[in-house]
Amino acid sequence: MNSQDMVEIRWHGRGGQGAKTACLLLADAAFSSGKYVQGFPEYGPERSGAPITAYNRISTERCGIHSNIYEPDYVVVVDEGLISCVDVTAGLKESGAIIINSSRSPEELRPLLKGYKGRVCTIDANRISREILGAVFPNTPMLAATVKVSQVVDPEKFAKDMEESFHHKFASKPQVIEGNMRVLKTSMEEVQG
Repeated sequence: MNSQDMVEIRWHGRGGQGAKTACLLLADAAFSSGKYVQGFPEYGPERSGAPITAYNRISTERCGIHSNIYEPDYVVVVDEGLISCVDVTAGLKESGAIIINSSRSPEELRPLLKGYKGRVCTIDANRISREILGAVFPNTPMLAATVKVSQVVDPEKFAKDMEESFHHKFASKPQVIEGNMRVLKTSMEEVQG
């Protein structure tokens, strides 16, 4: 398989923030667009607040690799606090990008990234979810930002697929569908970097 045909993404978050859920939703969206996918968490001590890692492989061809991802094209950091305690840029390709949930700009965060010279993107996922949904759910904004930055699936098709998924999951709660769609669209517009 040509390595250009596969995109590898590593997610860093804390238990309870939805990083694993966002990883699996991205796998579903890529699958819906006709790609081969893997989406899986790395299990450690599963407790709320503990650092967790999840992975996506998205490819135009079937993938026979079944391991963690050590040289990702993209890294998604759902909790900015992890930058100081986890080597989030380990193995990250400089041709890719790191996407961080932060109210700070990419320029402000770059000095904290151990010399990483690739693209740094930020989105204030906590603020977006709090303003639109009334609570902090960073996974949906981070998912949208990841799609926008990586282009691993077409952003417009992604939005349509997510709306169908939300209609299926929340059929009895139309306000949840509308709020989550606003979060997705706002996040794709506001991601910086």
